[in-house]
Amino acid sequence: MIYSVDIQITAPVQDTEIEARVADAIENIFPGAEVESSHGELLAKAHSVEHFSELLHRQEILDTARGEFFSGREGDTLSFSLKKQAAFQGVINFAVGNPDELGNLRVRIRVNDPPVEEFIDHIAPPTEDGKPITDEARGSR
Repeated sequence: MIYSVDIQITAPVQDTEIEARVADAIENIFPGAEVESSHGELLAKAHSVEHFSELLHRQEILDTARGEFFSGREGDTLSFSLKKQAAFQGVINFAVGNPDELGNLRVRIRVNDPPVEEFIDHIAPPTEDGKPITDEARGSR
């Protein structure tokens, strides 16, 4: 699938943190992100969700991801937060409820093409019994 997205990630950098480690947390989830430092936080831009999608599949959290994407959707933009410490370990853990004391990675994905629902289906497809429902699976029933 060909898609066009603009991803913006922001992360606070606390006095007790090493900025490079916070940058690593971002890059572990969004490899190739362009990270810049600005007034106590990092701002990053990316245009690929392939690794992010692979992590969602590997961790088998597609239903959780879909819920976060749809609940944080405004028009053509998806907004959600990820736990910084988990991201540093290369793990996706959606931040819900009170923010972590170190702050979270705040992610905004603006979907330019295709329609948002198709994009969500691409990166976190619907599941049945925890397994992605593919076009082949639908046709074989």
